This record gives sequence, C-alpha cells and structure tokens, in this order.
Amino acid sequence: MDPKPAHPVPSNLPSSLRILSHNCWGLKFIAKHRHERLTEIGNEIARSDPPPQIVGLQECWTQQDYLAIRERTKHILPYGKFYWSGIFGGGLAILSAWPIEESRMYRYPLNGRPAAFFRGDWFVGKGVACARIRIGPGKKDVVEVFCTHLHAPYEREPNDSYICHRTAQAWEIARLMRHASERGHLVLGLGDFNMTPGSMAHALVEGHGGVRDVWRVLRPESALGAADGVEEAGRGGKMPTAKECLEIHGATCDSRFNTWRWNKGEQKKLDKGEEIEVDGDKPDPKAKRLDYIFFGSDPGSGCSEWSVASANVGMLARHPTLKCSLSDHFSVETTLVRRQTATAAGEGNGTIQKVTTNGYAAKSPHEITLTATPTSLPVQTYDAIIAMIDSYSLRERKQRRLRLYHFGTELLIAIGCLAATWWSPRNFVCFLLMLLSTLGLSAGVIDGLMGGLFVGSELRALKEFEWEIKNAREIAAGAGR
Repeated sequence: MDPKPAHPVPSNLPSSLRILSHNCWGLKFIAKHRHERLTEIGNEIARSDPPPQIVGLQECWTQQDYLAIRERTKHILPYGKFYWSGIFGGGLAILSAWPIEESRMYRYPLNGRPAAFFRGDWFVGKGVACARIRIGPGKKDVVEVFCTHLHAPYEREPNDSYICHRTAQAWEIARLMRHASERGHLVLGLGDFNMTPGSMAHALVEGHGGVRDVWRVLRPESALGAADGVEEAGRGGKMPTAKECLEIHGATCDSRFNTWRWNKGEQKKLDKGEEIEVDGDKPDPKAKRLDYIFFGSDPGSGCSEWSVASANVGMLARHPTLKCSLSDHFSVETTLVRRQTATAAGEGNGTIQKVTTNGYAAKSPHEITLTATPTSLPVQTYDAIIAMIDSYSLRERKQRRLRLYHFGTELLIAIGCLAATWWSPRNFVCFLLMLLSTLGLSAGVIDGLMGGLFVGSELRALKEFEWEIKNAREIAAGAGR
C-alpha cells in the first residue's frame, strides 16, 4: 500500500458517496497508446464533477500507469492500493478519499487454463481486490470494496468454454460481499464482470451476494444484452440508438462512440488527426453492458441505509491529442445517498412506499433503497449450475487422460529415438533423432504436468464449488417447502 498521507479518521459520516469503476485497457506491449491513455484517465478522474470518492480500476497492469493516475488524483483521492497477483499482475487498483484500514488480494480458485497462454487469464492471477475503507467515526461506518475482473468470454453463452470458471468466480465474489454485508458494512462490488445483466453470473452476484446492480435499480427496463443477440428484453423489440445504449441501457463496451470499436480505416484517420463525429441517433446493435457497480447492506445490522440517487456511463471523452477513446470500455458511475432513519425519511413525504418487489422499496423514480438481502436463488438455477459443473468436469477428465497419454507416447518415442542413434549411419541422422527426442519429450512433459497437476487441481476446486452449490440448493429447497 502507498504511504498514508496525514489524514484523520473522518469525524462525520458523509451524506453521499460518489463511486466510479473503469476498465482502463492497460495491457503492456499490446494496448495502443497505453501510458498516454491511462495518464489522461487520471486527468479525467481529477476533473470529474462531482469528484469520485471511491474508484475501482481494472486492467491497470503496470506500476508506472498506476502511479501516473495516483499523481493526478491524489488531491481528491489521497489513499490508494495497487494489487499484486499472478505472474503478470491482476491489473486491479482501488483509490479512496478515506483511509484504507485493511486490504487483501483474493485469488480465484478457478481461473482459466495455462494451456491457453495466448489468452492470459490464468497467468495474470485474476481475483478480487478487497479494501476496507473507513468513512466515519462509528463502528460500522465502513465501506467494504470488492474490485474484480472476471474471466473473459471467448464464445457466446451458453457455448463459452469458460462459463463454468466465470460462474464460479461470480459465486466467490458474491460470497465475499454477502459476508461483508452480514458484518454490518456497506458493500460495493466494482469491476468488469464480463457478463450481461440476464446471465447466470449476474443472478448469482445479486441473489447469493445480497447486493443490487445500481443500473437495474434505476432502470429496470434496461436491456439484458446486445441488440444483435437473442435477448431483446428491455427494448420492446426496438433497436436502440447509440445514445439510448449509453443513457438507458448503460452500455460500457462496444459502443459506436468508442473509437477502439471502429474499423482500421477510421482509426487510421484518427491517427492522422482527422476529426470523426459519431451519429448518436443511428442504431447500435453491438453495444452492451459488462461493467457494474453493485451495492448492498444488511438492514437488520444497524448500519446506515443507502439509496441510489443516480447512475451514468462516464469517461466518454477522447484523448486531447491522440483523438482516441481513453479505453475500449467506458466507466460506470453512481451516487449513493444516505438516509438518516426510515422514520425521518418518511416525514413530510407521503409518496414513500414501504413495500415493493425484488427487495427494493421505491421512494421515487430516481431513488430506491435496498431493504432486503436475498440469500438464495431458485432451485432451478442451482440445478443448472450443477449440470454445468458435471459437464465441465467430464470434459476436463477427458483432457487429463489425453494429456497423460501424450506424455506417455512422447516418452516412448524419445526412448526409441535414443536407441536408434546407436545404429545411425550418419551424424546428421543422429542429430535429427536427438532433436526429435528432445522436442517431443519436452512437449510431452509440459502436457503431462498440465494434465497431472493443473487439471487435478482444477477438478478439486470444481468439487469444492459443486459442494457449495449443492449445499445452497438444499437450503433453498428447504426454505421453499
């Protein structure tokens, strides 16, 4: 953690919280104009009005970029933590206007496969950046922040070969958030969850975590996925415009306004300094929402009640000289407001409704308070997850057998090549046999290690995940009787 500046414990609990989450697209050696863009992201955060008080960053991979952002935001966010994980780092960081009392990096037990080295999810050690932030003098005047970046989807669900890993990760962060809520703290879940609102992972985060998606709180009619997909709920069958995708549906990824979605010809024009305007009234079928802010608290724990006052897509500005978008994602931002007490909030306002559905008590179209903490999902959801685990486990067991067979075959070939060198009539033939033996055995050993060690570890993590899901199913089934 960075050295803490002189900053006393807050004397008063704030009446509102401004929160921002942003995927910075800071891949070293791969992301174009990386350092220039992330430096400007720091400038944009510093210029924000109102200024954010808690910020979660994803894909901020290098210490250089993190420090550049910290330097430009330290006057409004004097506290920060860069999280270290995996071989190349987790890419996560949390900035705060208040002291960070505790922090840890929680690694996901299921997180991709080392064989997919070209994707990198396993190597970066994805997980949850956890920070406990004190925002007031009271015992429970604490915000627990969980910042994450779930495993990327490489195919459309439900055919995504990594859907089991991403579902397990959603379950893990949901559990962390639920435990924090049970401690009587305000909970914030920030990040690029690589999921759409209608997905199973989204249902797990809300249902098992006892938290709510701030965008769906304010706009329950918003879309569940990209318009070019099969899911049209929230649109009434109408193709949304680029502006509607931002303002109504909260699309943070693949927007027409994002220059990194443009074709190479348009991007070359940008590189030459040409201005290109986007018609926001044209349809935007690919825009979707992958970035989220979740919030929650246990109303029975004695902590303050918080409501969603506003939510918006941000970081829409382009770099002043490069003319490109600051990232391939836009940010999601929200303002939470604190209620003194339920009684005080009701005085002088006869329009407050105490009972609604889905765990919300609606007070107005623009402010909704979380009043219930659901801890279970429909039994059918658990059954679907169990079936997914069974199917994926069979696939991985088959993969393990094939990898071990490959190792055994290469070992036999290597022995045969070494024996053949005894009768080799030419030196170059001997060399080729030795080369074949070395390369083949090396590949076999790597495959054997992945099959014998990694897949075995993965299957054990799947067994733990399966037990937790089956246990939760039994509890949900018992509660439904």
